Amino acid sequence: MSSTEISVPTPRAGVKEWLGLATLLLPTILLFLTMTVLFLATPQIAADLQPSSSQVLWINDIYGFMMAGLLVAMGTLGDRVGRRRVLLFGAVAFGTASTVAAFSGSVELLIASRAVMGLGAAAVMPATLALISNMFQDARQRATAIGLWAASVSVGVAVGPLVGGLLLETFWWGAALLVGVPVMALVVIAAPLLVPEYRAPNAGRLDVFSVALSMAALFPVVYGVKELAKAETFTGPALALAAGVAVAVVFVRRQLRLPNPLLDVRLFGNRAFSGALGVFLLAAVALGGVYLLFTQYLQLVAGLSPLEAGLWILPAALLLVVASTVSPMLARRFRPASIIAAGLLLSAIGYGVLTQVGSPSGLTLLIVGFYILYPGIAPTMALTTNLVIGSAPAEKAGAASAVNTTASDLGVSLGIAVLGSIGTAVYRSGMADEVPAGLTGPAADNARDTLPGALAAVNELPATAADTLLEPAREAFTSGLNVAAGIAAVLALAAAVLSLTILRRVPPTSAGAPSSDSAVNAASIDEDAGVLGAPAGPTTETGDAVPAGAG
Repeated sequence: MSSTEISVPTPRAGVKEWLGLATLLLPTILLFLTMTVLFLATPQIAADLQPSSSQVLWINDIYGFMMAGLLVAMGTLGDRVGRRRVLLFGAVAFGTASTVAAFSGSVELLIASRAVMGLGAAAVMPATLALISNMFQDARQRATAIGLWAASVSVGVAVGPLVGGLLLETFWWGAALLVGVPVMALVVIAAPLLVPEYRAPNAGRLDVFSVALSMAALFPVVYGVKELAKAETFTGPALALAAGVAVAVVFVRRQLRLPNPLLDVRLFGNRAFSGALGVFLLAAVALGGVYLLFTQYLQLVAGLSPLEAGLWILPAALLLVVASTVSPMLARRFRPASIIAAGLLLSAIGYGVLTQVGSPSGLTLLIVGFYILYPGIAPTMALTTNLVIGSAPAEKAGAASAVNTTASDLGVSLGIAVLGSIGTAVYRSGMADEVPAGLTGPAADNARDTLPGALAAVNELPATAADTLLEPAREAFTSGLNVAAGIAAVLALAAAVLSLTILRRVPPTSAGAPSSDSAVNAASIDEDAGVLGAPAGPTTETGDAVPAGAG
């Protein structure tokens, strides 16, 4: 199948657009910083609010699940009512909810405010990436801008542990959540001045019923996964999973019938689009649960302070930033599939090292494994994003951005839910008969439930008996980490195989590539990929199309 390209002058971005890009990168850094900061804050939150093991998981992943459940709706809403408008709404919602979360006096209020933070993040994330695709029409500039966007995710991950450690050492756990307030305030002030509004022409109305269906499909699946991990009952979780899948089928069928769907599921017919998302999802699931258990090991098993834990994480995160920056450069000479697969293989090796970590003398091996696995995810983060965005028409960039971010956030959240729950199940199994006879009642139950519970229960035991509880508790937690890391290694290898098979035809983004969506459009017209249609030009604030080449 062939295509004829017409050379049309493409406007290049100027100083204002690059300053606007800086404004859009700020909330991107913040949203991922917030996620990693909370991992470090989890032990302090557990000590202060005394959540159950299930509540600990909800505190960590309700943010990501709300974000994932609403990303598509918010991305499509931005396409229709204005991407900058949705960005500003999300910034206000996120900043307000962060303040409430920081001063939460109960687990329930913290979980609820974290859910609203997820709503705000769902509005912000697809808007940032979609607006970048509008502001940078030149293919090379757009690739650079998207690469910087992916690197900003890495920056958020990198500075999160350090910022979180400093705040947690100096203040209380709520201070780690307040860091988002001034950042979002700056976005609210600067975005109207530097970022142009965009909405797709003839986008149609938002289908509220589709929004409800998308969330009704997601949350039963989440509930089912969590409850299955507890191994207390099978019928209820199985029914929840079945209900979620059934609603998902209804959602997809409705989208196929609607003239203006919430999510154009036909986009998944493109191999570059669906393959990149699949690789990203598997890699994110592997990382999400292991990262949570890793940070808890540093503090609860190795006994490091939050600042010390952050300092140990920082070098690996800086390597992640470097690898995220270098990956697009390598993709100009080598096929993205090979680069992504090589990174995932490196991650799998790192996960394998973590399966050998012992307790509590395994800190060195833990750090070595993490320093191997963490930079390995950088090619996936940097290259799949450009594949996904470049595969979609411009008027659907908001929805494509939302789907890309959904894969990331849903993957991390599923990793926390699945691998975190498996780690908890292994801990409970290991502690079933290890609680000392002198410990009874709620304290004994908490000790069997979580490692923070065991650490708190030590206060009710004589000093001479403390090791009889802490030693098996730390060993049980480490066994959970080992099992989760083994599963993560398998997921990383599966993602590598998927990249080499599904994305193998995507060519390098070399200097001689076509100027419009160089790597991705080449895949779009591949005989196995299918044609998505030519990207449409941007529109003005009123939705009128701007002629190609207009300044």
